[in-house]
Amino acid sequence: MARITAGIASSHVPLLGVASDQGKDRDEYFGPIFAGYDWTRTWMEAERPDVIILVYNDHASAFDMTVIPTFAIGCGERYKPADEGWGPRPVPDVAGHPDLAWHIAQSLILDEFDMTIINEMAVDHGLTVPLSMMFGKPEKWPCKVVPLAVNVVTYPPPSGNRCWALGEAIRKAVESFPEDLNVQIWGTGGMSHQLQGPRAGLINAEWDNSFLDRLAGDSDDLRHIPHIDYLREAGSEGIELVMWLIMRGALGAAAKALHRHYHVPCSNTAIGHMVLRPDNGEGFDMSGSDRQRSATP
Repeated sequence: MARITAGIASSHVPLLGVASDQGKDRDEYFGPIFAGYDWTRTWMEAERPDVIILVYNDHASAFDMTVIPTFAIGCGERYKPADEGWGPRPVPDVAGHPDLAWHIAQSLILDEFDMTIINEMAVDHGLTVPLSMMFGKPEKWPCKVVPLAVNVVTYPPPSGNRCWALGEAIRKAVESFPEDLNVQIWGTGGMSHQLQGPRAGLINAEWDNSFLDRLAGDSDDLRHIPHIDYLREAGSEGIELVMWLIMRGALGAAAKALHRHYHVPCSNTAIGHMVLRPDNGEGFDMSGSDRQRSATP
């Protein structure tokens, strides 16, 4: 039986891809940001997931105003890095897992989620930057990826409650897949940031860290945050955090934090990162994990 063994939350700031690609990840500005992922990179080498369900949003690379799916799942064999205006990132192609992806798609649709099925698309920084942050610069990505794109760009985005419920349905789908697979689910995007208007550059560290606090534990109050609160407290792009709720919903009733990282600034954005385990009540060793908040203003 396949099982979801961990969830990862991470910002997917495009500038981090540039820093990685240009070898600036340890300079004075980017060093503290990338250092917050060192623990995770070491941990991933031991975890060795077979498949990652990677929740992200497309930035007008695969979709535009012609077609705007609320939830789209990639069921293809391979996805190339998108050209976002300055050429594709020099990173490996992303290998899909069609058998698992089609199984999840069927399960979700029969569970009354109206999924858009995508067999061919380019994947942009929303998907490739988290892979770089967690895996560095390998010749090929060490596991397969099922892309799950969410509309958080054009009104109306899905509610936090619907995203959490989708995560619960994904867990059910994965656990009904007969192959023995170690599956992780990642929620990307966020944290507080606004790219336009009078509040451009908004960062709300207090709200961000409260959100991180509530990702762990057995409370589901995050699923009930209304859209207006994301807009008011985290800026117009803060709505990306609903994608983290898909990850959290897939971990079950309770989750424990293994690692936590928060840093400001990152390209006029707050960067957040967290590694979670489903909490079955048995507990596990937290020794060696970095649970500190770094550079919080």
